Amino acid sequence: MAENNIKTYRNPDDPITLEELKSFLWAAATHLRGQIDAAGYKEYIFPLLFFKRISDVYDEQFEGFLHEGGVEYAGMQAEELPIRIPDGAHWRDVRQVTENVGQRLVEAFIAIEQANPAKEMDGRKIGGLEGIFGPKDGWTNKAKMPDSIITSLIEDFSKYTLSLKACPADEMGQAYEYLVGKFADDAGNTAQEFYTNRTVVQLMAEILQPQPNESIYDPTCGSGGMLVKCLDYLRNKGEEWQGVQVFGQEVNGLTSSIARMNLYLNGVEDFSIACADTLENPAFLDGSRLRKFDIVLANPPYSIKEWNREKFMNDKWGRNFLGTPPQGRADYAFFQHILASMNDQNGRCAILFPHGVLFRDEEFELRKKLVEMDIVDCVIGLGPNLFFNASMEACIIVCKNNKPISHKNKVLFIDAKEEVTRKNAESYLEENHILRILDGYRDYCQIDYFAEVISNEDILNNKSLLSIQSYVKQKCTNEIYTLDESIADLDKSSKSMHIEFNNLLRMMTNE
Repeated sequence: MAENNIKTYRNPDDPITLEELKSFLWAAATHLRGQIDAAGYKEYIFPLLFFKRISDVYDEQFEGFLHEGGVEYAGMQAEELPIRIPDGAHWRDVRQVTENVGQRLVEAFIAIEQANPAKEMDGRKIGGLEGIFGPKDGWTNKAKMPDSIITSLIEDFSKYTLSLKACPADEMGQAYEYLVGKFADDAGNTAQEFYTNRTVVQLMAEILQPQPNESIYDPTCGSGGMLVKCLDYLRNKGEEWQGVQVFGQEVNGLTSSIARMNLYLNGVEDFSIACADTLENPAFLDGSRLRKFDIVLANPPYSIKEWNREKFMNDKWGRNFLGTPPQGRADYAFFQHILASMNDQNGRCAILFPHGVLFRDEEFELRKKLVEMDIVDCVIGLGPNLFFNASMEACIIVCKNNKPISHKNKVLFIDAKEEVTRKNAESYLEENHILRILDGYRDYCQIDYFAEVISNEDILNNKSLLSIQSYVKQKCTNEIYTLDESIADLDKSSKSMHIEFNNLLRMMTNE
């Protein structure tokens, strides 16, 4: 029996490999199979992971203070820790409970949230754990989550010590991101609500090149992956990242909690994540104006139909400077919010959009004003299947408030639809794909079948189209198709197909 215990429970000082951590986390999640839908895994696994992590880190730090100056000193220092664990609300306290485990867990969550309020600074709330454990009703619903299931999960997590020594912040962050991706994949169509392909996000961060002490904002931040990737850009280069101010807004309460956990688990403490509708109630203000940021990156919800168009038409924040988008497509509402949130000196953004924003007729006037502003720096077309359970192709639009002189009155178009790898039903950008796109962007010149630099005048003369195939030659042809020509060819092909189909049907009927 003792030997089995040695295999089951690790020595607290033993480091955990990243693969070991990933495997353990996903195995814990699979205990919920058959109990709840896959889309609900995140509601239970992320709070438990966060609870275990902060409890183990608290113990680790308290032990260090104990060695430094004894019990009284340790108690005083513990009060100043970034995250405090009140008496009776530690992981081990909940683990000892045998009945009404869900209720006891909820009580611990609430106590921790109340003991760690956000700090008020510079007109914003920084950090804080209010509501971070998300909805709590599910834990006390014994039909949905009986004591036996919760106890089993707690015992799974208790096999590992998630201290900083055993599991550094960067490793924990990678494991967390892995879990976000696994949940997205397993949950099917709900994936895009909170997860964006991380290789695409890496490309966006490389394009934007965050600098130490800049501010970064994601107005539709989901699980916070884009914000983390921007900080990773600095960390990977060995540059100072702790001074970067991180801002995010997310309309879904659980997802915004997941984003806050994500940032904490990645070692980030200077962040502000707000839970509210960005179009309806922008959270970050500077007096009577929107707050401005050095970097904005986002993957807004695509072409949403239910939004307050009438209110936006008379937007008190002045975000309708291009015009009011059609009710059926709010893409340009998010676009204008992002542009309005960029600082005037060095503001820059990278946004993931469906290709429709580049050519749809109903948005012609908005697109025309956008080109005339000379704010669009680059349009990058991505390959298919880079988004969970969706074969769609998307584009990245890069904008700058202060374009380099060599870029002024021009737009670079990059056709990167071939820069993608698909393996084991997963599509992603490899390093060589990212490097080729980055080289094309930095060179800002014509590359056969890949990149073209087009003047704003030529774009305006071509119905203000920003569609990549309107300007970049396609392989196996020397022709460049306009949108009207492409639609005409599609219509012709469609009619031809129907004629042939009817002929075939008649032949079969006659027989």
